[in-house]
Amino acid sequence: MSVPRQRSPHPLRAAGPFAAAALLAVLGTTGCATGIGAEDGAGADVDFGASPSPGGTLQVMGFGTGDEIGEVRHERATEAVGTEVKLSEGALDPQAFLSAAAAGNPPDLVYAERDQIGTFASRGAILPLSACVEEQGIDTDAFGDPALDEVTFGDELYGIPEFNMVQITMANADLLADANLSLADVDGSDPDAVLAATEAMTRRDGGKLSVIGVDSKLPEFLPLWAKGHGADLLSDDGRTAQLDDDAVVEALEHAVAVYDAQGGFPAVKTYRDSADFFGAGNQFATGQLGAMAMEQWYVNVLNETSPDAPVAFGPVKGPDGETHAYATGSAWAIPVGAGDPATACAYAARMTETEAWTEAAQVRADARAADGLVFTGVLTGNEEADTQIRDTLVAEDPPAPWDDAIDAMYEANDHTFTLPANPAGAEFETAWQDAVNRVLNGQQEPAAAMAKAQEEAQSALDEAWATWDEKQ
Repeated sequence: MSVPRQRSPHPLRAAGPFAAAALLAVLGTTGCATGIGAEDGAGADVDFGASPSPGGTLQVMGFGTGDEIGEVRHERATEAVGTEVKLSEGALDPQAFLSAAAAGNPPDLVYAERDQIGTFASRGAILPLSACVEEQGIDTDAFGDPALDEVTFGDELYGIPEFNMVQITMANADLLADANLSLADVDGSDPDAVLAATEAMTRRDGGKLSVIGVDSKLPEFLPLWAKGHGADLLSDDGRTAQLDDDAVVEALEHAVAVYDAQGGFPAVKTYRDSADFFGAGNQFATGQLGAMAMEQWYVNVLNETSPDAPVAFGPVKGPDGETHAYATGSAWAIPVGAGDPATACAYAARMTETEAWTEAAQVRADARAADGLVFTGVLTGNEEADTQIRDTLVAEDPPAPWDDAIDAMYEANDHTFTLPANPAGAEFETAWQDAVNRVLNGQQEPAAAMAKAQEEAQSALDEAWATWDEKQ
């Protein structure tokens, strides 16, 4: 089964104030490639064209091959760089990375969430990659602009984008039909229709939920719902929080109303968490969920575990009538003080080039065919690769309902947005997610919660940007 690794918390948040302070003290204050402990010159004038040291090992933190998409590309990249590559399995451990950086012993390469890159860059923890891109001939034109924007800070590229995740609408077709509903009633294009559909599909047994009508997936999807209402949580330059915008508050009110109609968020969450999410008894197969927005990788889970479930798929839309997808994903970054940045650059280049993705996708498509399953495509940060994979490996006429899933996935991928890179990513995300959670738990009304979040987020942004601006 192809399931993305669990999202790691932001490094500075997970590490706590003492580890973060230690990192800042060790990394120094400059944003250029001056290295840990600037006095010893470590990391300055990095030669991305240097040859690997004989008998050396490339240390990679935060990446495990996991499935054929990772395995094929890793084997290909390892052969290309001609050196041993040691992987630390599992998601990037922020505390481990901070500790290694603070000790002056970072890995050669890290695999991080794209929204961590701005903070890492602003702290001087990772190297700018313009020289890396030039040396390895990385075609940045092949990458999607939203993915590149998320790893660009201070007009410098600090990460090479990897996988892309987008949201689509997923629903139980039988529950929709029983309530005389369609996907248009639950795709977000009409908040009043979504609320009505929620009430129509919700079921209770003995006073307890037995069917969740609609799950609006708060707090994590607030940026998605806000975008549909015409608002971004953060200004384009990453400096100004917009959390108390009337459209953001309205989007939150609509999303929370969905839970209130079902007895409140705690009741929905408790029942949701009891589902066999990754198994044959998932909520769609058992008729326990009417509809939700969800990342596209879950299509493969459903295709593998419950191919006969009555599922229906479509894009997520906003009240503006447009398709929207809040793109998230991963990226490769090279730490300041890395022992072999040249090989790290070469490895990242080979992992993300078009040919690597298409070769890996071919292996997956062949495996799906051997198992009698539908190959639904692969979304990467590389748009050129995405296009080639769909054109050459995705069937022209896949069976229903997977044809709609594929169409929705690629439509969503053509309508993505991201939050701009900024030096206070952890604090900003904490501010708005905590605010949403206060509303969900009945502690505050949406307007008051987002007003408090605005103050917290803007304070964190102002402080972080002031520190960065002083360096320049």
